[in-house]
Parts: sequence; structure tokens; C-alpha cells
Amino acid sequence: MRAFFLLLSACFAGQLLAARPNILHIHADDHRADGLGALGAPGLLTPHLDTLVARGMTFTRAYTQGSMIGAVCTPSRTMMLTGRSWQRIPGAKSARPGANDPQTFLPSVLAAAGYRTWHMGKGGNAFTEGLKTFQTSILDDGKKEGDPATDRAHASARLADRTIGFLKEHAARKDAAPFYAYLAPPVPHDPRSAEPRFHAMYDPARIALSPAFLPQHPWDNGEMAVRDERLAPWPRTEKDTRQQTADYYACVTGMDHHVGRIFAALKETGQWENTIIVFSGDNGLSLGEHGLFGKQNLYEFGGMHVPLVIAGPGIPHGRSAAFTYLMDLFPTFVSLAGAKSPDGVDGLDLTPVLRGEKPAVRDGAYLAYRDCMRSFSDGRWKLIRYPLVDRTQLFDLEKDPRELTNLADQPAHAETLRRLQARLGTEMKAYDDAFPLSVANPSPAEWTPPSKEQLAAEDAKAKAGRKKKTANPAKK
Repeated sequence: MRAFFLLLSACFAGQLLAARPNILHIHADDHRADGLGALGAPGLLTPHLDTLVARGMTFTRAYTQGSMIGAVCTPSRTMMLTGRSWQRIPGAKSARPGANDPQTFLPSVLAAAGYRTWHMGKGGNAFTEGLKTFQTSILDDGKKEGDPATDRAHASARLADRTIGFLKEHAARKDAAPFYAYLAPPVPHDPRSAEPRFHAMYDPARIALSPAFLPQHPWDNGEMAVRDERLAPWPRTEKDTRQQTADYYACVTGMDHHVGRIFAALKETGQWENTIIVFSGDNGLSLGEHGLFGKQNLYEFGGMHVPLVIAGPGIPHGRSAAFTYLMDLFPTFVSLAGAKSPDGVDGLDLTPVLRGEKPAVRDGAYLAYRDCMRSFSDGRWKLIRYPLVDRTQLFDLEKDPRELTNLADQPAHAETLRRLQARLGTEMKAYDDAFPLSVANPSPAEWTPPSKEQLAAEDAKAKAGRKKKTANPAKK
């Protein structure tokens, strides 16, 4: 019976590939892996994206692989549009020959296969050179406050308006070319400003705190005072955390409302049944978990874990625990389009999982942040290593999904710790990650929040460095 099912699924998938579906990819900014009502966020209202979860496949272990900078979204989006790992993307230390060739970027590959390519949304802290290869790219970061035409609160509405216009125009075209539309709303990234009606839906006093909430991270993780972490006071307070979460929810609900308008336009123009819809995020975000507020960490409900939902004709319904990276979307879209991936792609095609031919294409997740954090998870066990302060964490995700209890120092788990450490080293080598997991003279792990004066001095120093670099661009 299973053999028959797999054969039937493969045949149907083959029909899907032959049909060359439209691909609509909605890629949100700082969207948590649990950032929909259907994905577990308590009290979050996302009725339209919840219907996508109900009719499609949700990958519960999707990640962006790593980042060498605090703006995690930049390498994340670059990996997605090149299919290359974080140390091999254009500009990275281990970038391979051809990494900078625009013809190898996803929009170019799909356009060469006959697709019409269209981008709308986030342009800053993104893969700018990749966005230039779309046939049409409309940038809107929603950063200009005070102007009703461009204010951030209405960014989701503007994106939906332009997308609906595109869908109607495309449906009226006489040619039969399918489209690849990449929608990049600049939300729920801060500043978290949504239309007032969406803020009114959430009372901060009623927002539930995460079980992992802490006033402060227990030690210096190597990135304690990055910009994102300064959005909340030290020590973290329950009141402020609830307010920030309420604002985050308002932005997500506002985006969901306007995504619903896009879905309606797809149906009205007769394109719903031949469109693969993908919803994902560039990186996650902490909202008080472990005393953190940014995306510059490797906790499950922190920086690298992202939502990923794929729905449409031929896509089965349900949830998959298959490990995936955002760079896997490159070969997956190429496969759906009947195109061919260029050389140098590290991502793996997910269509065998979608067809039911394979349960997974990877057996674990290796994650990295700058030189200060590395992680590997096999699904049940997760290791996080902090080489600069010589700290290690080991979590049993099956029993402790919020990563509350560190088992690294318990003798009963010594063999599990050794096994994951070895696997982490293997993964780092496979992806050209040469940073050490131990340093000769680790820094003290204790950390004291900086004063406002210290932060101001650091900012002034960094600003002066940027001015000097701009004035002497050739000087290294």
C-alpha cells in the first residue's frame, strides 16, 4: 500500500512539475518560528496564514544557517537567493569561484526557465545584488515615519496593494509564463508599528510570558549589547516584555490581514489553484527568552529557527520534522519550476520530502553566529558552544523544548555531549567554518549591563570607524 501511495504521489508531483506552477514566496522580517496562531503563539490572531498551515506542509525544524554580522537578515536572505551556505555566500571568506555571478542567483535561474520574476518589499539589510536580478523589484522598507504614503504602520498594506495589482495584471497577460513573486514585508521587525486597529487587539497585560523568560542572560554570550538587545532595559521586566510582545503581535496580525487580501486576489484572478505559496521568515527573534531580545543567539526560540510553510497543488497536508535550511528553498523552487541549479549550491531539494519519497534530506542542524557561538542538534539533543567564554550547553529538546535545563555537566550525559561535539566539528569542516571551538585564553563569562554612557561611547567609536572607512574605502 505504501509503495502504491509513493508511486501515486510521485506521479502527481510529476504532473505538478509539468504544470510549472506560479511561486508566491512571502518572507517576513524577524518572524519567530512559533509566530502564527497555528504554530503555537498564545493568543496571536493570524487566520489567513493559519489556513495556509492547514492546507500545506509545515517544516517545524527550519533554520537559517548562520551569520557573521549582527544583521542576521543579510546573510540569511543571501543564502536563500544563492543556495549557498553562510561561509560561501558572495563576499564570505570561503566563497567559491562563481559565487558573485548574477546568472547563478535564484531570480536569474528562474527567469532563464521562462518565469516572470517580481520582488516587492524589504531592500535594506538584504541581498542587494540578488534583488537587482529580478525583472521587477520594488523596494519598501517602511522606514519613513510621518508620511502617510510611506509610514511603517502601513507597510503591509502597501505591499498588498502593489502585489494585488501585479496579480491582476499578470492574470490579464496573454502569454502563459508562470511567475515567481518574492514578497518581503519589513515586519514584524522593529520599530513595531502597525495600524492602530491591530494594536488595539492586544492588551499587554493579557500577554503570556514565555516559560523561558529571564531578567538577564546568565553569562556573556559574546553579543550581549548588540542593537537588538538594547531595545529592552536591563534587567528585563515583565511589563516591558509584554508590551514588546503585544506590539510584535500587532504587526504580525496586520501583515496576516493584508496577506489575506493577496490570497483573495489569487482566487479572484483564477491563479489560486496553480500557485505554490511559501511562507517563511529570514530569522527568528527572542522576546525575553533567556533574558534576550535579539536574533543574535542560537536558542530554539531565538535567532536561527524560522517558520516555513509550503502549500499549493500537489503539496500534502501536515507537519514535517525534517531538518531544513532556508538555502534549501533555492533548489526546491528550481525543481518546482523544472529548471536546473547552477554549480556551487549547498541547499538540498525538498521536493522528495514534499512527495513523500523521503522523510528528510538532512539528519541535523548546524548553526553558527560570528566567532562566539556554535550549535548542533540531532532533533532530540542540542549542543551550544560558546568558545570565547568556554561555556557549553546541552539540552534534551524532547523533554525540555524551551531549553531551561543545561545537562552539559551531568556525567550521565557525557557520551551524548562527546558525540554532539564531534558532529559539530564535522559539520563545521564540511561548511568551511574554520573558527575554533576553544580559545587559549577565554574571557570571563560574567557580564554586567553597560551604562547609558558606556553605550553612547561605544556608538560614537563605531560611528567614527564607519566614517573613517567611508573616507578611505581602499584602506584595509
